[in-house]
Amino acid sequence: MDYIKELDIRLDKEYYYAGEVLSGKVIMHTTENFKLKSIRLLLRGKAHVEWKVFVSGDKRTVKDDQLYIDERAVIWGERAGEGLDVTVPVLIRGQHQFPFRFNIPETNLPCSFESRACYIRYFVKVTIDIPYASPPQGIKYFTIVGPHIDCMDEQYLKPITAQDKKVRCCLCCAKGPVTLSCSLDRTAFCCGETLKLKSIIDNQGEDSVKLKVRLLQFCEFFVERGVLGVTKEVQHLVLEYKGELVPSRDHQDTCASLRIPTVPTTLMGVCRLVQIYYMLTACLEFEKSGDDLHINFPITIGTVPFRIPNSNLQPHIGYDVATDHVEGGIYIGPEFLLGEVYDGCNVSDNEYRDLAPLYRPVYLTVVRSSQQISARAIAGRTNRKKSSCEVEIAEIHRK
Repeated sequence: MDYIKELDIRLDKEYYYAGEVLSGKVIMHTTENFKLKSIRLLLRGKAHVEWKVFVSGDKRTVKDDQLYIDERAVIWGERAGEGLDVTVPVLIRGQHQFPFRFNIPETNLPCSFESRACYIRYFVKVTIDIPYASPPQGIKYFTIVGPHIDCMDEQYLKPITAQDKKVRCCLCCAKGPVTLSCSLDRTAFCCGETLKLKSIIDNQGEDSVKLKVRLLQFCEFFVERGVLGVTKEVQHLVLEYKGELVPSRDHQDTCASLRIPTVPTTLMGVCRLVQIYYMLTACLEFEKSGDDLHINFPITIGTVPFRIPNSNLQPHIGYDVATDHVEGGIYIGPEFLLGEVYDGCNVSDNEYRDLAPLYRPVYLTVVRSSQQISARAIAGRTNRKKSSCEVEIAEIHRK
């Protein structure tokens, strides 16, 4: 409408946790006086899966939805069913601000997520109810950081060790064994933290061997259809480490340090439409034969970082979009691409990198400090008030 020059939703911040208060305001700039029945708001969180399958030679679309939040409010004017005999008020021209607040449920909400087959989105939608006219609408997407996974929980702090061994035979002669032993101090990490895998390689065989460590992301999508339903699985390499060649009759101890990039949080048992989990794979490859040894460790990506007990130095956290080679970072929905009109054709993932998206979900990341804090500075802070970073970590822990 010509007399509504601006309609916008502005939130106090771009990311929230379950149980927090979402607050903001609706901005409306009008150039004329007009009758306005009400300004309605909708707070919604929804998961949606959709992809195409072949059934009896025909290409069909399967899809499903799961609703997490559905709250409504009227921030100006009459509510539904009220004021039937009351004169519709007039909104005078000018710049207007209408504040609002929503309480985000204290449930185990899944994190915001975007992929080609599935999305989990949270948004606030405003509807301007004008008599005898199509209601103007606006929408604002925001990020939910979840579910609550604390890396300090006891189940994640237990060290884990595994071993794999192979003895190769040539006719009736057995060659020396090759043994791979690996251990992790803990199994839950936040993005930006460093995972340290200790490994012992005992190569008594005839071939040289090399250690390869991979962190893999697995995503499983589900549509409840029929008795068994329909599933879709994708897998991505998050990061990789390659060790040095270990010659025959040699022994080597290594420690692979892998800094975890920004990836979506682990989702297991939170959403019935999607599961996201991670696996650390240690592989010992034989140079000549092509055989290998395998050890797998389940890795959990959390939302509350590891803290050193009895230490005043708390991790500094930030929020960033997922790296562009994992599910949750590869794909950007066409509706979020500024200046682009979606015509139904597929756009390659590489083309998205040059566009300016209107919205992308962010994930908690532990940020490396640019300066090392001296022991004196740490001691001086002991009796002071907690820094803003420490308060933020404490607040996350309470949630």
